Amino acid sequence: MSRTHDVQRVYDVSTGLARYTSAKAVSQRVDCSVDGARAALEQLVEMGIVERLDGRPTTYRRNESYLRWKRVESLAQEHSVSDLRAELESLLSEDESFQTQFGVPDPDAVSPKSVDVADHDALHDRWDALTRWRTVREDLAVLQEALHRASGDSNGQTGTSASV
Repeated sequence: MSRTHDVQRVYDVSTGLARYTSAKAVSQRVDCSVDGARAALEQLVEMGIVERLDGRPTTYRRNESYLRWKRVESLAQEHSVSDLRAELESLLSEDESFQTQFGVPDPDAVSPKSVDVADHDALHDRWDALTRWRTVREDLAVLQEALHRASGDSNGQTGTSASV
């Protein structure tokens, strides 16, 4: 197999590595040599896509900052400023609904004692709502960055342009 193909397969696997993982484990997932996986992982480290933790063995995981940047860039390039604003408004409304539902300003302020653990369905529903609220908060932050990026692009402040 070609070196380029190995790097692409290691990239595909590495973007899913939430925990530090050895080159050997990555090589087994992508069906390449350990040396090939290690070389590809090191290249991805240099590119900022993967983080390395030195040790015995050296381990690797995805770089969350890179994935966030990539998501922001994709949103800014693939959506109009007006579409991004509309989605932002929708998420802000959903966030306000969660604040009203839970009576606190953010999901981390919700007390674990605020639901009866004997009622499994209520506990499950509350957990799902809190998980969604955290997702909404993360999406809001990413959308705000994408909107800023797209707005800057559409005003001619960067090298690319977003449709308005």
